[in-house]
Amino acid sequence: MDGEFATHTDAAAPWSLVVPLKPLRLAKSRLAAATGDALRPRLALAFALDTVAAVLACPVVRDVAVVTDDPTAAAELSALGARIVPDTPADGLNAALAHGARAVRTLRPRAAVAVLNADLPALRPAELALVLTAAESFPRAFLADAAGIGTTLLTAGPGVELNPAFGGPSRRGHLSTGAVEILLAGVDSVRRDVDTGEDLLRAAELGLGPRTALRYGATTGKGEQGERGERGGHQAYGPLPAPGPGC
Repeated sequence: MDGEFATHTDAAAPWSLVVPLKPLRLAKSRLAAATGDALRPRLALAFALDTVAAVLACPVVRDVAVVTDDPTAAAELSALGARIVPDTPADGLNAALAHGARAVRTLRPRAAVAVLNADLPALRPAELALVLTAAESFPRAFLADAAGIGTTLLTAGPGVELNPAFGGPSRRGHLSTGAVEILLAGVDSVRRDVDTGEDLLRAAELGLGPRTALRYGATTGKGEQGERGERGGHQAYGPLPAPGPGC
C-alpha cells in the first residue's frame, strides 16, 4: 500500500467504509451516450479510484472494503490501500453491500459501517468527515444524492444492521426503513454521484479528482478541465496510476 493514500487513516478512527463496484464492462452504462462506450469503463475506474483515495484521506475513516469482482479494479484499488471483498452473493447491489458489511464485522464485530457510492469523483475528505460525524448521532442514517431521489451514503452504528435499500428512489426507501436523513449544507461533493454526462459536468464544476480529470480531458480537452480543476481547488491524493489492462 502506498502510505500517501492512507495518511489520515487511524486505527482509532470510528468508521469502516464499504464501496461497491460493478465489473467495469457493465459500469456506468448511462454515461456512454456522453462519453462513448470505449471511455465509459475507464471513467468508471477513475471515479472509483478518486472516491477511494479521498475516503482513505478522511480523518474519521479507519479502513475501506471494496466489493468487486473486477480484476483490474481490484488490483488498482488494492494498491491504494483498500481491502478487496469478492462479491460472492452475486445477487445485486444490496446483497453486495450487506456482504461487505459482514466482511468488515468479521474482523471488527463492533465496527461502525458506512456504505458509499463508487462514483463520487469530486469527493472531499473533509466533507465526508462532516457527514460521518453527523451520522454518529443515529443508529442508521443516510445522505441523499444531489437530485434528492437516490442515496450516496448509508451508515449503521456498532451493533446495528445496515439494511440497505439502494436502487431507484432509495431516499424514500431508506426513510421507510427508519434511517434518519442527514441534512447538512456544504457537503456537495458527497452528494454528487455521476451517472450521466450532465452529472459529470456538475462534478467537474466542483473540481474532479486527478484520475477522473485525466480521463475527462479526453472528452472536453485538457485545457478546459485544467481551468475547472484550478477553480474547484480539488486536492490531488496521490500520483496518477497507469491505465490497467482493458482500460
